[in-house]
Amino acid sequence: MFGSLFEEEEEGFSLAPSGGSVIKREGEPPPPRGRVNLSGIKNQGGTCYLNSLLQTLLFTPEFREELFSLGPKELGCLEDKDKPEAKVRVIPLELQRLFARLLLVDQQSASTGDLTDSFGWNNSEESRQHDVQELNRILFSALEHSLVDTSGSAFIQRLYHGTTVNSILCKECGNISQRQEDFLDLTVCVRGVCGLEGALWDMFVEEEMFEGSNLYRCGQCDQLVTAAKSAKLRKLPPFLTVSLLRFNFDFARCERYKETGRYTFPLTINLRPFCEQTEDEDSEYSYELFSVIIHKGGCYGGHYHVYIKDMDHLGLWEPPEEDSKPKVQKKKEVRVYPEPEKDDPLSVLSSIIAQEESRSVLLDQLGQRLMDKIGSSWSKKYRKLHGPIGKFLQNHSDVFVLVNNGTRVALKANPPSPVTQPSSPAHTTPGPSSTPDPGSHWFDLNDSTVTSIHERDVEKMYQGKESAYMLFYRKTLLCRPSGALRNPEYKVPPHLLEMAEEENRRLQQRREEFEASNNSVELRLHLAPRYRLENGALKPISIEQKEATNLTFDLRRTVGDLRMIIYQMEDLWDGDMALTVAKSLPAGLHLYNTLTDDEVSLYSAGIFTGTDLFVWNGREVCGATVQTGAEWEPMLLTVVRPSLGEEDEDGGGEGEEGGSGLSKESRGFAGRVTLGEVREALGEGGGGASGWRVFPPGDMQRTLKELALKDGDALLVLEPQTQDSSVFSVSGDMVTVTTPSDCRWLQVEYQPERRRRAGGEGEEDEERMRAKVPASGNMLLCEVKQRAIAELQLQEQLAGVACCLRQVDRTGKLLPPVCEELSVRDAGVRLMTSLSLCPGTAPKDTQLFLYFSVGSAPSSGLEGEIIVERSSTVKQVGNDCVSFGLLVGDGWHLRRLDWCEEVGEALMDEVSNQNYKTGCLDADWLIQGVIHDNPPCNEGMKLCSLVKMCVCLVGGAMVELRTVGQVEISEEATLEELKTQVLTLPALQYMCVPTPAFLRVWQLEGQRLTRILRGQQHTLRKLKLCSGVEFCVQQLLREEDLGPKEVLLRVQMGVPGERGYYPPEDLVWDASRDPSPRSLRSALASTYGLSPDSLLLAKHQPHTHTWETFSNWSQQVSKRKKKKKTESLLGAPFHLKDGDIVGVKFKLILFPLYSCRGQGVGAEVETNQGVGPEKKMGPIKARKPEVALSINVGVFR
Repeated sequence: MFGSLFEEEEEGFSLAPSGGSVIKREGEPPPPRGRVNLSGIKNQGGTCYLNSLLQTLLFTPEFREELFSLGPKELGCLEDKDKPEAKVRVIPLELQRLFARLLLVDQQSASTGDLTDSFGWNNSEESRQHDVQELNRILFSALEHSLVDTSGSAFIQRLYHGTTVNSILCKECGNISQRQEDFLDLTVCVRGVCGLEGALWDMFVEEEMFEGSNLYRCGQCDQLVTAAKSAKLRKLPPFLTVSLLRFNFDFARCERYKETGRYTFPLTINLRPFCEQTEDEDSEYSYELFSVIIHKGGCYGGHYHVYIKDMDHLGLWEPPEEDSKPKVQKKKEVRVYPEPEKDDPLSVLSSIIAQEESRSVLLDQLGQRLMDKIGSSWSKKYRKLHGPIGKFLQNHSDVFVLVNNGTRVALKANPPSPVTQPSSPAHTTPGPSSTPDPGSHWFDLNDSTVTSIHERDVEKMYQGKESAYMLFYRKTLLCRPSGALRNPEYKVPPHLLEMAEEENRRLQQRREEFEASNNSVELRLHLAPRYRLENGALKPISIEQKEATNLTFDLRRTVGDLRMIIYQMEDLWDGDMALTVAKSLPAGLHLYNTLTDDEVSLYSAGIFTGTDLFVWNGREVCGATVQTGAEWEPMLLTVVRPSLGEEDEDGGGEGEEGGSGLSKESRGFAGRVTLGEVREALGEGGGGASGWRVFPPGDMQRTLKELALKDGDALLVLEPQTQDSSVFSVSGDMVTVTTPSDCRWLQVEYQPERRRRAGGEGEEDEERMRAKVPASGNMLLCEVKQRAIAELQLQEQLAGVACCLRQVDRTGKLLPPVCEELSVRDAGVRLMTSLSLCPGTAPKDTQLFLYFSVGSAPSSGLEGEIIVERSSTVKQVGNDCVSFGLLVGDGWHLRRLDWCEEVGEALMDEVSNQNYKTGCLDADWLIQGVIHDNPPCNEGMKLCSLVKMCVCLVGGAMVELRTVGQVEISEEATLEELKTQVLTLPALQYMCVPTPAFLRVWQLEGQRLTRILRGQQHTLRKLKLCSGVEFCVQQLLREEDLGPKEVLLRVQMGVPGERGYYPPEDLVWDASRDPSPRSLRSALASTYGLSPDSLLLAKHQPHTHTWETFSNWSQQVSKRKKKKKTESLLGAPFHLKDGDIVGVKFKLILFPLYSCRGQGVGAEVETNQGVGPEKKMGPIKARKPEVALSINVGVFR
């Protein structure tokens, strides 16, 4: 009927690839039934429609019992189905087995795999959703064909068959013409009708008149006459199936749609007014509703589930969870739990679970709870970044835990369910508290999930995207025998009872084995006789002896059971036994909390795999008292002591903190011991590790934890006599450690006739002369230079030649000369580094060393180095540079170079000259400058290189660009200031522009407009306008301030019926929320007053002079397949940007395909030649072909 009209959309919460099952670990058995004691059906990917119908048939007791009444003699045996001579009716047999599993086997959900295999369906058929109304007819037909020549060949007709009679009454002669029709289900109209009773009234009470131009030819009168047509129900079936025509076709818009308006249906209905014979009792015409199949979604995708009234009370009905929560408590919960951050799925899911009364959520309902919470599904909101929700829960096992055999998800604080012996559902009897109220025993069967609902919840399915699709009524005269109530074994054949009992036995065995393996933990036992207490921590007595004993234990057993096991393992243990949680620290093993309650399970005690347990008497270890708890955690400190006179000959023994002369030792101390106790244990104390700060006397009473010491910190311990030595000196609260003489040196390099090159490249190592000069931090650099000249024997060569010491960076580049009047320490020179002896004068303490270059960029012209007084003005420095470089003219000025050698702001003499010198010239290191022959502007702006300005006039096609001038402006200037300065160009003085917002600025690349500069207050640096950039300005007729995701497009509307276009127009498209073709089509439709579905769009490719059409893809895709995202025109393959040309055509008018004709886009080129481009022209992406539903049945006649 509808073929594959419905594709799966939001098929409920499913964590497995198929079947709608929950997260399963390897070898995990299926979970048992929930509290309602009813079994669901697994979804194979798109079989929710099949599951809903099968559950309805199962809870139709008369249908179920008729099916069970057929024995193996009539149906055959499944073991013989492959024998060619055997006639095995596979479909009824598999349906019997499925019903038996649903009734008797203790599992959360049953599989329909064997049944669909008997239908002849493959994997693609199981993942393709069909219409449940079509399935109802085809399944009944398949059963009738399968039961030919058996006692059940007519039971479908007995239960569901009814007849209607259509009558035409001739108004002239009174002749009545009748025609009888059979039905297994009644199809009623939804459109234009308020409810089921109204639809039945239109069908079976209202008469249709043939009159006027629409006359009826009477067979008896043999002429056209006035007549009345009517219909009545002639025979009523025991079970009335009503199919609602929710899906219709809109011929105006040429698309399908779903009727979501309010459509009521009663819980009980009397059909007497609609019947031909009305003489019987009212009970013969009275029906009650017992099943409602519900469709959620649209006409191209959705999900089915079913509301069913349990006539035999097989399930344990209990009030839904929301009924057990008082309203006051709900308000309180809203106040207690703040709204989580929607972008964080961890906080959202945790909030959903935490707000539940039971602090857990059924796994199959978590997806719906998430939809209610944030208004979006997991697939749409989080799947792209976090993957499937099942994998997300597994990856966050530290937060979430599966309980009740995997049927519910809870936060980590919830304990696992205890081991129980579930009884067979066949023998389960509800207690007194489970007695339902009148009108109860309604359940929602949603694939694997079964929940209780109220009868009033059925009324919620009158309207909306989730609404009733099929109604099932039964005659009120059909009473159930008392033996069938709460008895799922009623009339089930013995061989099926044995099958269910065997499956329950296997399931129970698998669950016990799985629970035992799943709740096993690996423990590490540390026995007290193997340890000793040393420096506040427990350490093994013997290194060769094994520290811990591994023990596998059940997490659900108690601490007392564990203690008994250890007693049995250690036969020689005497006295009390305490079990204390331990942890290995850098200092050694430390003890924390002791397990005192023998009745508590290991899980409740917080024991997990890998936990260390220390077994001792609870008081002492080897005679030493052991302190337990986090406050006594030991820390491993590095104790540093002076070892003067014990150095190796080559200066060995160098340590991390002071080099040679210090010895280190690792010692452990309890965290609660005071610093004074540590000093008593070590001797006289000095300071901590960083900077060797001396601890004041008040710190001696503070603990190590209070002093924020941690593992690895160092303590310097000084004896009183060493504090006066030349190695250790105390000044205030700091201890200075002087490096021994063999580590106190500076290396000085000299290269004859050294040429200064950028970065020091090109120097020959063999030409360099090196000398290692002994030095200390207090030695003057002039003394270092003299010693180096003596070591290198350069006295005669450098006689009368000025030379200086310069540091060298890692790249070999020379740094400024050091002031030789300062000491090594004051000049910032580090010992054991290199200096270069170079020609030149060293600056004094009152002088600065400057580097300058002549030109518009560094290294582009003459370069030089000068030394000036710190008190010099900018003008004096500039004159010195001009004199040094022998430059001609008086227009030179200085500009600062930044760290990456880019030209910066101009240096100027101002009224407050002293402040300016302090801010720009009084530096601790090299200050560089550059000389230009252009005088600086008054504002001292940064110089951005000259930028070409081109103008493009608005109002039709783009004119040829022409250069109108150049501007020089600071990189920190805003776009608005750039527009204002552009307007001062002589060539643009004729332009009348009220405000800069009436100008549009384009960036040019190769004489082509590339992008619009946005943000009036954005700086040129932020807009990435660099040196040499070209851009143009365009005058507008109205103000414009484009956002970051607003795209300016040039729209060319096609002339209907012609191969041409109207003049182009500008369109500003806001793509911030939705960059899809649908959004652009809606914007164009709003601009031109057309229907969005009637527009056909394409982008012009100027390089190839072709059109590339935009697809109109909006298909809803099955969740079993990879979720497709709507195309973004800002990304591949279209990459829409400012200035792109978009062609628009009205697709309801037949005209030639896209071509280019003038309009500034190039010569006419046909592009839609062949099959490929024509397929892209379609407004909707091609859907999968609709495949008719079918069930293969053998021949049994």
